[in-house]
Amino acid sequence: MLLKNIFAAALAGGLMFAAGAASGQTVGPSGETATPSVDVALTEADIGALKGKGYKAALLWHTSSDFTNAVSAGAKDEFARAGVEIAVTTDAGFDAARQRSDIETALAAKPNVILALPLDPVTSAEAFRQAVTDGAKLVFLSNLPSGYKHGTDYASIVTDDLFQMGKQAADALAKSIGGKGKVGYIFHDATYYVTNQRDQAFKSTIEKDYPDIKIVAEQGISDPARAEELASAMLLQNQDLDGIYVTWAEPADGVLSALRASGNKTTKVVTLDLAEPVALDMVKGGNVTALVADKAYELGRAMAAAGLKSLLGQPTPAFVVAPAITVTKDNVAQGWKDSLNRNAPQSVLDAAK
Repeated sequence: MLLKNIFAAALAGGLMFAAGAASGQTVGPSGETATPSVDVALTEADIGALKGKGYKAALLWHTSSDFTNAVSAGAKDEFARAGVEIAVTTDAGFDAARQRSDIETALAAKPNVILALPLDPVTSAEAFRQAVTDGAKLVFLSNLPSGYKHGTDYASIVTDDLFQMGKQAADALAKSIGGKGKVGYIFHDATYYVTNQRDQAFKSTIEKDYPDIKIVAEQGISDPARAEELASAMLLQNQDLDGIYVTWAEPADGVLSALRASGNKTTKVVTLDLAEPVALDMVKGGNVTALVADKAYELGRAMAAAGLKSLLGQPTPAFVVAPAITVTKDNVAQGWKDSLNRNAPQSVLDAAK
């Protein structure tokens, strides 16, 4: 998930639970085993049972971005297959109060299925309660309202395969430095569902699978704007770093600024999520060696499918994850499409030629 688009959600009080790094898998809010998104699919019989019923859906998003556009596209295509109308689409602008108003507005259209990323667990629990009472099937993206029970209050939570994102980042960084060396670890210094599992998966993979790679410097970051400052201090104290892991793309851009300021062209950088500045550095042969991303379009498809299966009275998994993909200079064009269902920025495509 593109963290620059959900950073405010973390500050608003994201879903909190123990990381699944020790178990080698992404886990749900109460330790649920993840179900692959490919397993949540509508059959032709399901499609036939849904069509012609006048069902409606609402997409209540936390913000507008390439990420949410891709999730929406996946959901809309799946709803279209089933003849389900998108009655309402909203953008809360990372404002929990505005999201509550959006929910009230959406309920006036009487949607049968609601897809949303709850911004604040407590406020969202109150705001979505009327939807539960009205019988709407709720599918949440990554976050969960406080006290909500699977099968009673919501159909599914759908998110990224967070462990795989961190693991693939570790594998990519290890490959770029020949499986040995010293690396820095810049993690998200906040209790937040998405970043905590991804960061810990990176660290545990390095420690378990790459005995010749040592994490010699660790730095927590809560404000992406301080990334350059913190990276500069790390590089000053560790001038021989072979690689650096950065928790997501926005602070990674600050890390690149620090590397450029010190004239460092050799330290490899791996980060998570797609963004134009870090992708440009990667395709131009700079410090960035790989970006690991989610399949946002698949997130939306799986969310819609889970909601519709619940509408049909079918059991739905509590916790669903979409695949992670490693994007490099060699596959950047296809990787962007696979993740965000759109072309990479023209600047990236031009530089990759």
